[in-house]
Amino acid sequence: MDQAERLRSRIRQNEEQSNPQLQTKARVFTVTSGKGGVGKTSLSVNLALQMQRLGHRTVIIDADFGLANIEVMLGIHPKYNIADLIYKNMSIEDVVIEGPEGIRFISGGSGVNELVDLERADLQTFVSKLTHLDKIADVIIIDTGAGIADAVQEFVLCSPEILLVLTPEPTSTMDAYALLKALNRRKDFVATDKKINVVSNRVANEKEGQTLFQNISIVASQFLNIELNYLGSLPQDANATKAVLQQQPVSLSFPNTAFSKSMRHIAQLLLEGEGDSKSGFTGLFLNLLKSRKGRL
Repeated sequence: MDQAERLRSRIRQNEEQSNPQLQTKARVFTVTSGKGGVGKTSLSVNLALQMQRLGHRTVIIDADFGLANIEVMLGIHPKYNIADLIYKNMSIEDVVIEGPEGIRFISGGSGVNELVDLERADLQTFVSKLTHLDKIADVIIIDTGAGIADAVQEFVLCSPEILLVLTPEPTSTMDAYALLKALNRRKDFVATDKKINVVSNRVANEKEGQTLFQNISIVASQFLNIELNYLGSLPQDANATKAVLQQQPVSLSFPNTAFSKSMRHIAQLLLEGEGDSKSGFTGLFLNLLKSRKGRL
């Protein structure tokens, strides 16, 4: 880099520091499903690994509160969780745990319910700490719980980009539609403000994956006026079970399988698509807290 380029780079940095609107914030993807056991957490972890390999700093937030699925899958036992940012006055660096190949994750602990009861000043301190997460990550993946519980709905409501996971089981499609229907009934849900991507998991072939998508897409469009986007499919893979037993992501234990290659393709599609990085994770969490209780 020559002297002129260094000068231009310094000017750009100064402009960004003086104007927060110019600063890039992390893209946030929320992974959810209508029922449990569809491979939602596996998708979150493997997607994070593939995005990290593609050069994007990736952090996973375990929002399936109390179940600790992410840490079990990675074989890592974090000492702290997101609530410790306020209760133990810790920083983002203190609670972020590094996993394989540089991916990082934050344990959700017991959830955000307890955070709603904080005093206004404490909440603002907590949110100010979250702003640093947007600086250390390019992508944040939120692994929610399954079903139509309020906590799940609220994360989806606050997220601009959603990944809805289906499997060939009839109950998977039925429960995913029930989640969409529950969201559609809420006054604060605006379908056009979100991109809802569907991933067909554990399918025999791509045709089955497309059929799964078409089945839910048709009824969602006709009865809920919600347009879904087909992101792709992930094949049924015996190596996935082996990887879980090894407490490692499939993409790490078996990087050359059809599953891992399909996951990389999905990661590329998401990163190449137009995303919403205006609010980042901080904005999402602010909206989440507002929806729980009008405190900020």
